[in-house]
Amino acid sequence: LQIVSSLLNLGSRGFREGAEMDALRECRHRIKSMSLLHETLYRSKDLTRIEFYNYVRKLVTELFQSYGVKADEVALRMEVEDVEMGIDTAIPAGMLINELVSNSLKHAFPAGRKGEVLVQVGANEDGVVTIVVGDTGVGLPRWLDFRASESLGMQLVTTLTEQLGGTIDLNRNKGTEFTIRFHPSRPVKEA
Repeated sequence: LQIVSSLLNLGSRGFREGAEMDALRECRHRIKSMSLLHETLYRSKDLTRIEFYNYVRKLVTELFQSYGVKADEVALRMEVEDVEMGIDTAIPAGMLINELVSNSLKHAFPAGRKGEVLVQVGANEDGVVTIVVGDTGVGLPRWLDFRASESLGMQLVTTLTEQLGGTIDLNRNKGTEFTIRFHPSRPVKEA
């Protein structure tokens, strides 16, 4: 994964800022997300389960750094419980967080707008995992149906939620807030 990321980085050297550069940057973030997950897995005591808490904290911190977000402009609020899940579930769950946080950092705070990004992960007594990613930014337009969006990021979010056998809800009251719920013991569906 590191080699693929490096190749994308080398390939992007000829591009100026624009759609092509953005697409390559997004691919590198997705690859980095999977790479971090495997790194976290290899450091854990049990190679069949991942400590999602450490992974999410590192992933989101690296996304903020990668996008050059200044702490005095966009605050990060993380409320992540130590939820354990298998690697087959952790990969799509981590990719969901990657896509939603990336979308917030790219679109929610134009022209120096200040605000906050929220990342919550927890599980209830029945084992149902809830992931909430939101921001206090400009919000998605009311007319936009994220489930039918042509954006690769939103298509991935919808597909990954389906893979997990989960549900996804959008709250547009104060910025944008996605809530995904799934049970990690359900078999993950093929993409």
